[in-house]
Amino acid sequence: MPTSLPFAVGPARRSPLLRGALLIVAGELMFASMGASIRFAAQTLPNEMVVFLRNLLGIALLLPWFWFQGRASLATRVPQLHLLRGLAGLGAMYCFYYAIARMHLGEAMLLKMTAPLFIPFVALFWLREKLSGRVLLALAIGFGGVTLVISPDLRQFDPVALIALLGGALAAVAKVTVRRLSATEPAARTVFYFAATGSIVSLIPLWWLWQAPSWGQLKWLLLLGLFATAGQMLLTRGMACAPAARLGPFAFFSVLFGAALGWLFWEEVLGWPTVVGTLLVLSSALLVGRGMEPGPATPALATERSVGL
Repeated sequence: MPTSLPFAVGPARRSPLLRGALLIVAGELMFASMGASIRFAAQTLPNEMVVFLRNLLGIALLLPWFWFQGRASLATRVPQLHLLRGLAGLGAMYCFYYAIARMHLGEAMLLKMTAPLFIPFVALFWLREKLSGRVLLALAIGFGGVTLVISPDLRQFDPVALIALLGGALAAVAKVTVRRLSATEPAARTVFYFAATGSIVSLIPLWWLWQAPSWGQLKWLLLLGLFATAGQMLLTRGMACAPAARLGPFAFFSVLFGAALGWLFWEEVLGWPTVVGTLLVLSSALLVGRGMEPGPATPALATERSVGL
C-alpha cells in the first residue's frame, strides 16, 4: 500500500509528523461518525450485537483487498502481538460502545481519549520506563480533568463514565501494541487481525443474545463498519509516521467532532465541567508527550519500532 495519502502534497509529503497528524485527525473524524452510528444502532440492539457486527463488517470490507493481495499478505511473525492488540481493543470497544449509547457523545469521545493518560503506566510495566516528575504532574492534571467529567459535582461518580474510563486503560494497551506492530506489519494486516480476533471472541455472548437485525438496523451497522474500518486504517497509518507521544494530542479532535455531532443530532450541549476537563486532559496529554519523548533516558521508546515480544 502507498506510504502517504494520495491527496497529500508539499509539506505533508515531506514531514512525517504533519502527515501523521493529518491521518490522525481524519481518523478521529471517522471515529466520531462511528460514535453517532453506534448511538443510532444501540437504540434497538444490545451492545454485544453491535460489537460483533462491527467486527464482522470490518472483515467483510477488508476481504476484497486481501483477495487480490493473496494469502501471503496475512503472514505474520508476531501473532502474539496481534492477539494482545485484538483482546485489549475488543475490551475497550465493549466499554466505549456501552458508554456512547448512554452518555453525551462529546463526553464519551473525551473519555475515549484518556488512553494517553494510561500509556505512561503501560510503558512503566511493559517497557520498564521510569515516570519523570513532569509526567507525574501531567498525569495529576489529566486525571483532575477526568474527574470533572465523570463527577461534575465532585460527590458521586457516574458508573457509565467509569466504564468508559476502563476502556481508556484498555485502549492504551492496544495503542502501545499498535506502535510495536507498525515496525513490521502493514496497516491493513493489523486491522484485519484486530477484526478477526474481535469477531471470534465477541461471537461467544451471541449464543444467548442473538437477534436478527432489521434492514434499518443494518444501515447503521454498515455505516458503523465503514467508519470504524476507515478510522482504524487512518490511525494505524498515522501512528507509524512519528512517535505516538507527539501525535497523541491530535486525537483530541474527536471530542470536537463528537460534540458537534451530538449537538446536531441530539441537541446535546457540553457543560462547563466537561469543557474545563477537556482542556485539562489535552494539556496533560501535551505534557505527557513531551515528558516521554524518545531520548537517552528512554531507550525503550526510542527502539520500540524494532522490538518484538
